[in-house]
Amino acid sequence: MKALAGTGIEVMIAIPNDMLAMMNDYDAAKEWVKKNVTRYNFEKGVNIKYVAVGNEPFLKSYNDSFTNITFPALKNIQNALNEAGVGDTIKATIPLNADVYDSPRSNPVPSAGKFRPDIADLMAQIVEFFSQNGAPFIVNIYPFLSLYGNSDFPIDYAFFDGTSNPVLDEGVEYTNVFDANFDTLVSALKKVGFGDLPIVVGEVGWPTDGDVNANVTMAERFYAGLLKRLAAGTPLRPNSTIEVYLFGLMDEDAKSVAPGNFERHWGLFTYDGQPKFPVDLSGQGQNQLLVGAKDVEYLPRKWCAVNPSATDLSKLADNVKYACAHADCTSLGYGCSCNGLDARANASYAFNVYFQTQNHKDESCDFQGLAAVTTQNMSNGTCNFTIQIVPSASSFLRPQLSVLLSAIAGLLSWICF
Repeated sequence: MKALAGTGIEVMIAIPNDMLAMMNDYDAAKEWVKKNVTRYNFEKGVNIKYVAVGNEPFLKSYNDSFTNITFPALKNIQNALNEAGVGDTIKATIPLNADVYDSPRSNPVPSAGKFRPDIADLMAQIVEFFSQNGAPFIVNIYPFLSLYGNSDFPIDYAFFDGTSNPVLDEGVEYTNVFDANFDTLVSALKKVGFGDLPIVVGEVGWPTDGDVNANVTMAERFYAGLLKRLAAGTPLRPNSTIEVYLFGLMDEDAKSVAPGNFERHWGLFTYDGQPKFPVDLSGQGQNQLLVGAKDVEYLPRKWCAVNPSATDLSKLADNVKYACAHADCTSLGYGCSCNGLDARANASYAFNVYFQTQNHKDESCDFQGLAAVTTQNMSNGTCNFTIQIVPSASSFLRPQLSVLLSAIAGLLSWICF
């Protein structure tokens, strides 16, 4: 938060799901607002725009764990913001997954959209509260997940450059799932009497590794189409402003892979702050491109690989398993960037990613004598054997954070058409 002060970047701060029960107590909500909001509300402070009360708390996989405590928490936080004198500019909302609304299987078109039956009454109350307080409905839309979760999903429908099988809805052609998903929500809002409620897309993006459909080529195609499309609105909200937040800034190599290996590869930037591919944030051919971090310092050009002198490879599998349990090996999966390696190179990749994670400590490249340090770069095609950046706040984190924050500021100023 201190790093964001004075940047002008619009910030959404979040209350995690495991704190929602605590926020059902108004005194606790007031204390949270004091500590996390008003503390930074000073001249040239942090430009806080939203407080996210939970994150996708109504996912079916949560088995109603947060169903009864989210709305009371939302009301307490907004009331606490109002009492603190910042409620006019800072709004409490709930980032929701697109599974809170749907269209029936008998008529799967956007105009038939409605809120999920098990939470329909609750959603109507929440939407009314949003409207009363000037808060938007924040939804996370992931066309990639539509493709990932359904082998029969038409791949072109996930993008924006046309499909041979558009969805026809009352004379309207839907050629991509983003528009269809967004307008299904618009229809659901209309059915509860708030069809004009502002909608913010809190997360949308495309991963670049971790799945057969997660790669740089597809991500570039998706973003190019998305940013052009936003300028035109959707069929039910044509020529309207859509506030969109791209997910995400950088890869998260320790993120849970329970949903899939792709979860660690959503970043627009590589681990060292370089754009993975060109993105024109204007969507209008103005070449407002991402800017990479400058003067990044790397560790020495050394890698860890399978020792060519090793003859007993009986323990190789166990050591690879150990390396991948403590570092990110998701690029080795089926259809991923390093899927084509042979067995020895596969083990070398695992050993090296662990070695780099451990900042080249001597003992981190041994693996019971199966590994050795090398100066030979083993990168091959799309598979990159990375070298870690220098782990020093003075030499990397501070200047690179500044550059990346500048990139975010540019990103946010261009994606809100």
